[in-house]
Amino acid sequence: MMRRLSDSALPVLTVVAALIAIWYAAALALNWQVVSDTLARSGTPPSAWQVAEGTMSFARPLLPAPHQIVGELWRSLVLTPPSSARSLVWHGWVTLSAALAGFVLGVTAGVVVAVAIVHLRALERSLMPWVIASQAVPILALAPIIIVALGAIGFEGLFPKAVIAGYLCFFPVTIAMTKGLTAADRLQTDLMRTYSASPAQVFWKLRLPTSLPFLFASLKVAAAASLVGAIVAELPTGAQAGLGARLLAGSYFGQTVQIWAALVVAAVLSASLVGLLGLLERAVGRRLGARA
Repeated sequence: MMRRLSDSALPVLTVVAALIAIWYAAALALNWQVVSDTLARSGTPPSAWQVAEGTMSFARPLLPAPHQIVGELWRSLVLTPPSSARSLVWHGWVTLSAALAGFVLGVTAGVVVAVAIVHLRALERSLMPWVIASQAVPILALAPIIIVALGAIGFEGLFPKAVIAGYLCFFPVTIAMTKGLTAADRLQTDLMRTYSASPAQVFWKLRLPTSLPFLFASLKVAAAASLVGAIVAELPTGAQAGLGARLLAGSYFGQTVQIWAALVVAAVLSASLVGLLGLLERAVGRRLGARA
């Protein structure tokens, strides 16, 4: 067992080590000139070692070194109380709550539309082109319009962000579920109809189980997209809370370490959501008798 774990972990650790080494080299190269100019203003020409050392601890680097980001994460996640406006736990929860609400909205709408398209062929020709065309509008252009429109009728705070997150979730779920619900083997479908199965029985006993792999694949995409949508929704509103607000504050004041720390938290949240969906997929698969 231990040998198997070491064999699987070694390639991952090798890639991680290589990425960290490349990251440090990039931080050294990108920050070199800025640090060199800063030290030169003190009146004494800096040595190469002093410049190299300065690139690893510069307060406002063009590219922060990994240990600087880890330090910022430690301060923002551990040393700062979770209820503080400086805590990434607090900002992360604000964004995550909007992302989860949008995920539920988008997935529900996507599944309902997919079921309607499969059972009403007229909708496939009339509605599907609009579903596809909706993705041609950049979310950065659409987000302010949605926020202003919903704000004009009294919806503020979580709901507009959830709508934008749900918008990004809607498309992959609709397309994948439409494909999954029509992926059932034609012979199996004909066999059920031979036994006088009703459309509802065909749906629940054949179409839906067949569509589950498509559904879970789209849910993983939607989970990551919902977090992106929630962050994007926080940008045009000048929000005071959320990872998007943290990114804005970092960009306004040139705090690149703060920006990268917020990005790392967003990536971890997204990966966690996808991982949880993967566990749910395996649990549902075992429940339905799928092989491990």
